[in-house]
Amino acid sequence: MVAETQLAEMIARYSPGVAALGTAAIALLRAELPNAFALVYDNYNALAVGFSPSEISSDGIFSIALYPRWVSLFFLQGAGLADPSGLLKGSGSTVRHIVLGGIGDFERADVRALMDAALVSTKRPLEPGAEGRLIIKSISAKQRPRRP
Repeated sequence: MVAETQLAEMIARYSPGVAALGTAAIALLRAELPNAFALVYDNYNALAVGFSPSEISSDGIFSIALYPRWVSLFFLQGAGLADPSGLLKGSGSTVRHIVLGGIGDFERADVRALMDAALVSTKRPLEPGAEGRLIIKSISAKQRPRRP
């Protein structure tokens, strides 16, 4: 329960709108991916919670990142995903993201299609029946302000 409390305290530093959307998005992915490890990184720029089949961040499939003005859904292996709607942002060799407009974005067919494709194409799939847990991986000593 200590990790849960720490995460709630980290989220509480954000503005109410960002905190509410971030909390809802994290809860939704934890409910949908109960066999994933939820890896928390309170970094210089953002608070990120990655969802991975292991405790290794490079195995991650998704991440929810809270920034002072928005929340993003990251596809950590998303560079190769087909994106006919043009939702994915980013130009790196691996990661893509969507800036969330609200929790309802998870109900959109095009977002769901991307998420389903990410789960199918991941280099290491989630193990059915595994019991994921929340792990605080790192907290940066120096951080940008969490509110605009």
